[in-house]
Amino acid sequence: MLTKISFENFRSFEQPTELTMVSSTKIRSNADHRTQIKSTQLLRYAVVYGANASGKTNLVEFFRFFRAALEIGLPSWSARLFCKNHAENERRDSLFEVQFSVGETFYAYGFSAVLSERRITGEWLYELYQTGSSCCIFQRDVAAEPQITTELALSTAEEERFRTYASDFSDNYSSLFLSEMNRNKKIAEESKLRVFRDVFVWLRRHLYIYTPSAPITDFRYYYNADSLALINRLIQTFDTGISSINIKEISLTELTKMLPEPIYNDVMNDLRQRVEKSEMSHIRVSMRSDTSFFNLEIEGSKEPKITTIRMKHGESFFDFGFEDESDGTRRLFDLMDMLLTDAEDVVFIVDELERSLHPKLTQRFLELFNELRKDKRTQLIFTTHESSIMNQKLFRRDEIWFVERAADNNSSLYSLDRFKERYDKSLSKAYLEGRYGAIPVFSRFKFHSE
Repeated sequence: MLTKISFENFRSFEQPTELTMVSSTKIRSNADHRTQIKSTQLLRYAVVYGANASGKTNLVEFFRFFRAALEIGLPSWSARLFCKNHAENERRDSLFEVQFSVGETFYAYGFSAVLSERRITGEWLYELYQTGSSCCIFQRDVAAEPQITTELALSTAEEERFRTYASDFSDNYSSLFLSEMNRNKKIAEESKLRVFRDVFVWLRRHLYIYTPSAPITDFRYYYNADSLALINRLIQTFDTGISSINIKEISLTELTKMLPEPIYNDVMNDLRQRVEKSEMSHIRVSMRSDTSFFNLEIEGSKEPKITTIRMKHGESFFDFGFEDESDGTRRLFDLMDMLLTDAEDVVFIVDELERSLHPKLTQRFLELFNELRKDKRTQLIFTTHESSIMNQKLFRRDEIWFVERAADNNSSLYSLDRFKERYDKSLSKAYLEGRYGAIPVFSRFKFHSE
């Protein structure tokens, strides 16, 4: 589970910034929103409010950038991600760190980089203990090879292996050593070097990021009658007018007509990469664009089987395609993935959760999420403008956060818990009145000059 993120000199955040998922010991409400790992109580939600252009999306971008750095090194688009509010930030280090647990063990992994030069200047991995102390597993400085701690008690063979990897990597300033330790290297289950694998896998596969601009989203549950029956029951609870969802097979030619050429090429490239990386002869994947929803299934060298969904509305004679549904209904298909996936120990990060949704529908989704995921190690971090869900029956005070942009355009992040509000306080009313900041401030405007 996620414990904390911290960063600085990134987009609109110039100063050191932290978002913590460790619960306050003074708040007793919504005790089921906490998950205990050893003696640490971790929150299941972080709800982030702020005015337009305050920096909320930049918080989500932190996760997207962090994962991209692990997958491909510092991407080309990262060269402009330093905070542009002061000239000196262009040559100053940006820092990124994620604290999290893998099973019952806590880690802190991070790196520093001069983003404008796409040059990594430092990297580190620590194991964190409940006492507040820590053990450095490895660290890397700008002009030195990665160094591993002696406390891991590596065997002679493991030490030699690590030194070889570190020496080969010593002049690489654009990639992360953690990624290198997971690139075509076979590490035995019992090896002490396995920690590199455990940390890398969690960071890459347990952060699910949803942004409005994402052209393709994976879905994992449109493959059998049981899951489809569950989806049919679920969609009816949202009062969308849909009475049932069915699957219809289509041809490859029909798919090319459904998708713009760039999206179609992305889908095919993504599928080919999955086939190349997988040892399985049978692959199924479900994807969607803004107006299309489809499944692709490949069995060996056979032509792909392509299906799409069709919706029935009440007693209507005709069925409806995904493109016929409203933006809000299509948005629900994004959110239902979070309700139905059986993935364990995951963090969902969503930009603009309420986008295209009625406030009551947003609240209903959150209630269902809490109900369906309450027995799993699951966390949900999302940005929103929807003040109606700023309710102490839905969220704890330490789960509500604000992003505010100052006059110098620097963003700051802070928790509602610092205001020490009463449990019966109407939070949404106080927020809109400006008590907590993080709302738009309008200047006076005249249509005619005097």
